[in-house]
Amino acid sequence: MNKTIIAGVVAATMLLGANAQAQQDTLRIGVDIPYEPYQYKLPDGTITGFEVELVEAACEQMQRECRWVEQAWDGIIPGLQARKYDFIASSMNITEDRSRQVLFSEPYFQVPSVWVAQADGDFDPEEGDLEGATIGVQQGTIQDEYVTQFYPKAEVRRYGDSGAVVNDMQAQRLDLVFTAFPLAQETLFGNDQFTRVGELVTGPESIYGPGVGAAFRKRDKELVESFNAAMEKVKEDGTFDELQEKYFGE
Repeated sequence: MNKTIIAGVVAATMLLGANAQAQQDTLRIGVDIPYEPYQYKLPDGTITGFEVELVEAACEQMQRECRWVEQAWDGIIPGLQARKYDFIASSMNITEDRSRQVLFSEPYFQVPSVWVAQADGDFDPEEGDLEGATIGVQQGTIQDEYVTQFYPKAEVRRYGDSGAVVNDMQAQRLDLVFTAFPLAQETLFGNDQFTRVGELVTGPESIYGPGVGAAFRKRDKELVESFNAAMEKVKEDGTFDELQEKYFGE
C-alpha cells in the first residue's frame, strides 16, 4: 500500500511538473481583432494575418508556443501591465509616449496611414485645416494622435474599434476617415462611395516612431532580447519575405 501511495504521489508530481513546464513554454500574446490583413479571424475562429504568422514564426524560433489573447485596443497596455498576456503584437507603433509604459522590441515593419473621403466630398487634408469636416479615427491610435495635433479645427469622432469607423463612413456620418492603409484596402477601397485623398502618411516620427514592434513589460528584458534574435532569424531565413508576398503581393 505504501508503495502504491508513493507511486501515485510521484506520478502526480510529474504531471504537475509537466503542466507547469507547458505553461512556462507558452507565450500569451495580446491582440486587437480585427485589423486586416495584420490580424483577423477565420470563419472557424482561428486568429491569423501577416503579423500573427510573423510572430508565430518568431515563437517557433524561440521554441515557445504562442497563444493569442483578444483585447480591445483601448485596454491593451493596461492588460499587459495586469499580466493578462506576456506581450502585445498588434501593429503597435513604437512611440515615445508608449515607451514610457512598455519595453519595445526592435521594429519589424511600418504601417502607412491614408485619408479616405466621401467621393462627393470636397475636403482635402493637404490643402486646408479641415474646419467643418467630421473625421473618424480609432481611439488611441497614431491616427487619432495625428488628426488631433494637425487638424484641431475639425470635429474628430473617436471609435473603440475600426469596424465602427467603417460603419459610420458607410452611413455617411463622416466626411473623412484617417486609418491604416491596409485596413482601408480591406474595408473601404473598391467602393465607389469612397475615394483616397492625398499621399500615404508615415510621419512625423514624433507620432509614428520608427515602426511597429512588440510591446513587453519593462522587467522582461531577456524575453525582448530572445524575441529580437528570433525575429532576426525569421527575416534571414526568408519567412518575412514569403509572408510579405502572401499578404501584400510584393
